[in-house]
Amino acid sequence: MNDPAIQATRDLLIDALSSAPDADTSTPDLRTMFTPSSHRLALDPDVTVVRGARGTGKTYWAKALTDPELREVASASYMMPRLGRIEVITGFAQGGGDDPVFPGKRALAALVAQGVDAKDLWSAVVLMALKVPDVLALESWSERIEWVGQNGEKYEAALRRADRETRERGKTLVLLFDTLDHLHNDRGQLDRLLSGLFEVALELRLTTGTLRAKIFVRPDLYESAPKAFADASKLGANATDLSWSRENLYGLLFHQLGNHTSEQATAFRKATGQWRPEGEGRFIAPVDVIADQKRQEEVFVTLAGPFMGTDRRKGHTYTWVPNHLQDGLGRVSPRTWLHALLRSAQLTGERYAGHSLPLHYDAIRESLSSASKNRVEELTDDIGWAALAVELLEGSQVPMEPSAVRFAWESNRLSARIAELLEDVKQGSGPRNAESPSAILQELLDLGVMTERSNKAIDLPDIYRLNFDIRRKGGVARKPVI
Repeated sequence: MNDPAIQATRDLLIDALSSAPDADTSTPDLRTMFTPSSHRLALDPDVTVVRGARGTGKTYWAKALTDPELREVASASYMMPRLGRIEVITGFAQGGGDDPVFPGKRALAALVAQGVDAKDLWSAVVLMALKVPDVLALESWSERIEWVGQNGEKYEAALRRADRETRERGKTLVLLFDTLDHLHNDRGQLDRLLSGLFEVALELRLTTGTLRAKIFVRPDLYESAPKAFADASKLGANATDLSWSRENLYGLLFHQLGNHTSEQATAFRKATGQWRPEGEGRFIAPVDVIADQKRQEEVFVTLAGPFMGTDRRKGHTYTWVPNHLQDGLGRVSPRTWLHALLRSAQLTGERYAGHSLPLHYDAIRESLSSASKNRVEELTDDIGWAALAVELLEGSQVPMEPSAVRFAWESNRLSARIAELLEDVKQGSGPRNAESPSAILQELLDLGVMTERSNKAIDLPDIYRLNFDIRRKGGVARKPVI
């Protein structure tokens, strides 16, 4: 017989996590926006570069910063009043909005083919964002970029004028740059474009008081872009990383449950402490629920029990779940995290409806295959060549000798297939060196898609392995995703 209270909590998990924010497909909203302490610097107007892997929140924060209401929430949450005094213009993103100040992907590809100077390109984007009349009057991007190259003094004068006017209004103007992996399919050209953007952004930071660029970029792209311009070392000093600790992940989960609109969300808040109302249906959890491991484990045990089986030999649920969702660099995508717990609740309702807790440990274990499919889809969208490289190892067993990995790729024409893949304009950039299996392997290790054991054997984290027919002796069994 089903316990109505247990079923209600299970329903809360399903309903709240099904509607959890996903910046790729929806706009962040006031009620569910979570502000982990580790992301504070990412919103600071003076921080130029925000590095983050796919799913860590780059696009989420980029979109949130464009919304005045959400900026006010972040300003209060992070005790950063300056956020309430910024103006935001999108300098590059997919889609571009109704009146983009930057060239579209096809126009950009044509400009690159013409050998456009990357620094002049981004300088022209800055002038378009500032609505400089001389540049607005020009009809093509080629003309605008040429104007910048020929009018260095006028460019600097335009920046000084905009800086003065912005200061007089008591504002800071922030130009946002996101989804930069879609600038160009060729990695060399992408690196060159990013290098120009970094140089222009740093100049804004060093020469003006109120004009700022904020660049959301993957860590590997940041590292590979050349930084041979003046004061390049200062760029790293104005950078931060979007990371998610275990406490952040559980804080996100509990925030979503406590901020759902159902009666069960009210019951969850009452059961977990004194939540602070902030108006319009938004509640803030007690500090220990967001940040204290011991308290978080106590709350999670009420949902999933203490162990991944009948006793501790199978592992503790609180640590087991994030440990099996992390990549080779120890990172867990919050999107994948919420998806795994959502699927766990669904599977519990379908197969273990009479269980004494909202989540059954076997359902949690089975959810990993679904979470892996979700994560590989993200990898395919962002770094399609990496997903292809793993796919060509299907039928094998890890750990594998590096020579066996390289042989599998050479036998399956990986380099040629990467070239074919990148002919699709929807794909992101390619690897640093598509012709070298050794270089591809090293890049996959750098990305956390693969790991290297102490004996140099190559392994795959479960979050990628389970989506493919790749076995590991003693590892979590692969389940078909329904």
